[in-house]
Amino acid sequence: QVQLVESGGGLVQAGGSLRLSCAASGRTSSRYAMVWFRQAPGKEREFVAAISRSGGNTDYTDSVKGRFTISRDNAKNTVYLQMNSLNPEDTAVYYCAAGLNLSNYRIQWQYNYWGQGTQVTVSS
Repeated sequence: QVQLVESGGGLVQAGGSLRLSCAASGRTSSRYAMVWFRQAPGKEREFVAAISRSGGNTDYTDSVKGRFTISRDNAKNTVYLQMNSLNPEDTAVYYCAAGLNLSNYRIQWQYNYWGQGTQVTVSS
C-alpha cells in the first residue's frame, strides 16, 4: 500500500511560480512511476507530467512543456512539480498518482494509488 499526500498549492498571479510536492509513504514507493494529473472546473482530469522510477525519463503534456518540471527524490520519497510562468488556464486541482508497469503515462486507470489533490489557482 502506498499513501500519497500533495502539498504546495495556492493562489498565485499570472506569471508566477509554485512548487507542488507529493510525499509517498508505504512499501517501496520508489518502485513506482509517478505522475501529475489535474482537473479544472467542469473539465475532465488530464495528464500533466510523469517521471520514471529512476527519474531518468520524464514526459509532459504539450501545454506545460518548457514551463513545468517534474522531479523526484527517492531518498525522501517525494515527487515535485515546479510550475513557472503560470497562467489562468493552469487553474485546477492537481493530483499525484503512482503506478507500476505502465504502458502509457496518460492512461489513468493504470494507476494504483492517488493523492487527495491540491488546489492551484492562478489569477489574471
